Amino acid sequence: MLLNDKLKDYHIILASGSPRRQQFFKDLGLQFEIKVKPIKEEYPSRLRHFEISDYLAQLKALPFKSELNANDLLITSDTIVWHNNKALGKPTSETEAFFMLSALSGSTHEVITSVCFTRKAYQKTVNSISKVTFKELSREEIEHYIKTYKPFDKAGAYGIQEWIGLIGITRIEGSYFNVVGLPTDLVYSTLNNLD
Repeated sequence: MLLNDKLKDYHIILASGSPRRQQFFKDLGLQFEIKVKPIKEEYPSRLRHFEISDYLAQLKALPFKSELNANDLLITSDTIVWHNNKALGKPTSETEAFFMLSALSGSTHEVITSVCFTRKAYQKTVNSISKVTFKELSREEIEHYIKTYKPFDKAGAYGIQEWIGLIGITRIEGSYFNVVGLPTDLVYSTLNNLD
């Protein structure tokens, strides 16, 4: 049975302003509504690695909890870049973006995306980890990318599907789509196994 038939009794709400995530849901053939509620993306400093993205994905579900109906299925998500035992979020300036990309240059980092599935009386969070290796990036390449593509809405200050990914990424282990922003295979299998 295909996923859409299986989910016909659910009202899927995607709580994401990300055009990439919205497109993935369309590409998966899902019927869904987009609803976004702003939250402060802050987390306790004791959290590490996937605990951070799990926490933030669950945090994004909180403002919706009281208004979910019995057939609603809310999906929230968060992506971080994990490098040198630190989480890199979205850069707030060109300087910060330059600093992040310089740190990622010539090394391997992890991209972690957590996806939280919330119903009235149920919540499940899953995550996916991909390893991405960059070549040594020159100062000119980094500056050109930041000025041209303005990657301020992207964790780690880059989009793998953009110019910097085309010229700079030499190796990837794990889900490519996870690095773009949604581990589509994991979302599909989780939805397929809903009770």
